[in-house]
Amino acid sequence: MPARLKSEVLSVGHKVLPFAAAGLALGAVLLMNGGLSATPQTPEATPATPPNAPKTASEQFKNIQVLKDIPADQLIPAMQFITASLDVECEYCHVRGAFDKDDKKAKVTARKMITMMLAINKDNFEGHREVTCYSCHRGAANPIATPVIAKEESTTVEEPASSEKSVLPSADQLLDRYLAAVGGAAALQKITSRAAKGTATFSGQSVAVDVYAKAPDKRLSVMHLKDGDSLTAFDGHQGWLSVPSRVHMMSAAENAAARIDADFYFPIDVKTLYEKYRVEPGEKIDSHDTYLVIGQKESQPPLRLYFDTQTGLLIRLVRYADTPLGRNPTQIDYADYRESNGIKVPFRWTLARPGNRFTIQVEQLKLNVEIDDGKFAPPPPQKPAAK
Repeated sequence: MPARLKSEVLSVGHKVLPFAAAGLALGAVLLMNGGLSATPQTPEATPATPPNAPKTASEQFKNIQVLKDIPADQLIPAMQFITASLDVECEYCHVRGAFDKDDKKAKVTARKMITMMLAINKDNFEGHREVTCYSCHRGAANPIATPVIAKEESTTVEEPASSEKSVLPSADQLLDRYLAAVGGAAALQKITSRAAKGTATFSGQSVAVDVYAKAPDKRLSVMHLKDGDSLTAFDGHQGWLSVPSRVHMMSAAENAAARIDADFYFPIDVKTLYEKYRVEPGEKIDSHDTYLVIGQKESQPPLRLYFDTQTGLLIRLVRYADTPLGRNPTQIDYADYRESNGIKVPFRWTLARPGNRFTIQVEQLKLNVEIDDGKFAPPPPQKPAAK
């Protein structure tokens, strides 16, 4: 399993654009997607499937015993959820270079724990996923069974009477205010493309980043790494990621996130992305008071948007990728808003996931530049080397 999937996010203008944060991490993902079990199943061992039917995990990978029937492209996200829940690396359970082997006791234990978790949800919550790995582990390999002793005396905070509680704005009011704060629909629609140059900082190092976006829903981001460029793109229909000599077409869950990220007119379209919205008091973010708008859609993870109570600008977005075991969260904080061609643009943002954090600073932004559609298309598959 990839230890930390660092597919980060670059936001230029008024929307969010995902890109690969580190070549090593993305390379691990691509290798894992292509060879989690080192050796693919033989045709004789693979059950017959209808034409064009997506493969299950057991059909694509070797020695899958518990999550046999989940879609194959959901196995890696499920493993990522485990790494985040237990704060461990791949080799805590797996043998390096031989992920199908059962040589480590932790892997056998993990199967039992997943089976137990599924049974708890089936027997007690009508099959709804209420209990996950994180419910007990909370970022530790071994769950804590004894309550922790408080380090200081706790204080009781009295809830204000209902008559004293402030009346929150409606979701429509906050979303309309956000659209106005970034310049309004008319100003945004005058912009049809963007090209940005910036610097990505992570783990004490900085690398150059280029991002291209084109209305209505195309984007490409390029991180210039020492060993070659790492790319993330969405061509309007399909998302893809690549490192030198390897391309990964996004799974359905990844594609759904990339589609939202590539929405060139996000402040205009956000009202229609979810079936309903509700408003709650938001937390304080970098000294800014916020309102929280939560987007909800049947059978989909929520979208959480934090708006500055003073300016109306979006200063935090939290989204979740659903996996068979739980939801993997992604949080993006926006700052350093500047005006450009009549719209306000966040020139700095920080993306955080369990275990990693990444900051982007935009240094140069050009609007309404010529960008060929072919720039967003995935590279053609490489032909096998001649024997």
